[in-house]
Amino acid sequence: MRSRILGKTGKRVSEIGLGCWQLGGEFGPIEDAQSLQVLEAATKENITFLDTADVYGAGRSEGLIGKHLQSQSTKPFITTKVGRDGGLYPDKYNLDALRKNIEGSIARVGGEAFDLVQLHCVPKPVLEDGQIFEDMNILQSEGLFDNWGASVETIEEAEICLEQEALASLQIIFNLFRQDAIESLLPKAKASNVGIIVRLPLASGVLSGKYSADHEFAETDHRNFNKDGQFFSVGETFSGIEFSKAVALANELKQFVPEGMSLADMSLRWILDQDAVTTIIAGCSRPEQVERNARVSELPALGEELNERLKTFYIENVREHIRSSI
Repeated sequence: MRSRILGKTGKRVSEIGLGCWQLGGEFGPIEDAQSLQVLEAATKENITFLDTADVYGAGRSEGLIGKHLQSQSTKPFITTKVGRDGGLYPDKYNLDALRKNIEGSIARVGGEAFDLVQLHCVPKPVLEDGQIFEDMNILQSEGLFDNWGASVETIEEAEICLEQEALASLQIIFNLFRQDAIESLLPKAKASNVGIIVRLPLASGVLSGKYSADHEFAETDHRNFNKDGQFFSVGETFSGIEFSKAVALANELKQFVPEGMSLADMSLRWILDQDAVTTIIAGCSRPEQVERNARVSELPALGEELNERLKTFYIENVREHIRSSI
């Protein structure tokens, strides 16, 4: 497993990380034993970056990570997110509430300060106000976390966050169905020494190429209840593309897959080909998915010609179907 330095944290993390949203049950039912097997597989594959949030299963994801750490001799780089539970979102943000939530996350994960805490898709008006950034600076000085960053929905929100000197990282939606960050955001982040954490690298799984248009997701899976943005930003589900169209586009992309790779391999490798990217947080519900994703770190770069063809495909076939702000 190769590693890269995560922005201003100065710490090396694995190129392939583990997104832990699914451990909270938002991708369908999952037993604790299975979640712990996924975490153990990540450890065996030298995945050293774990991303969670206080709202994933109302703390369940964080608690499972804490349980996993009890049996480990070394601690991976752990980041959580704060800002989407009902006590804060959408307009009740304040220093004391942020502190209380982060202290709760620390307790669930094991009692140590976090390597990184990220603001969790905070509404744009709150970011524009700026007080929440001052609050994060205060909490950092109190020792609740070593560094802070922001997980955002749009490039515009990311650019607001980039104005903050203390910002260590940005977590963005970035994949073959959402390529626009290449144009300006990634160069700006690199110039500011801000690490890029990529979420939804497979567009909620559709870029795995395994789904048919008539696939039915579990009732508790956000790919069922939020497929048209009924509960949160539609951009968080299938990158904002209507499911059957996303499946069709994924099938078209298969024509570009190099020999010896799968569509998922190509999709993840394309992200790693962008040198401003630090790590990819792919959500996995089974150990074999962890193992498959981990091997992408060692795959060869796709090359300039294929990257250009994938860019053209996005501009000509994909961008117009995205139903959320980019």
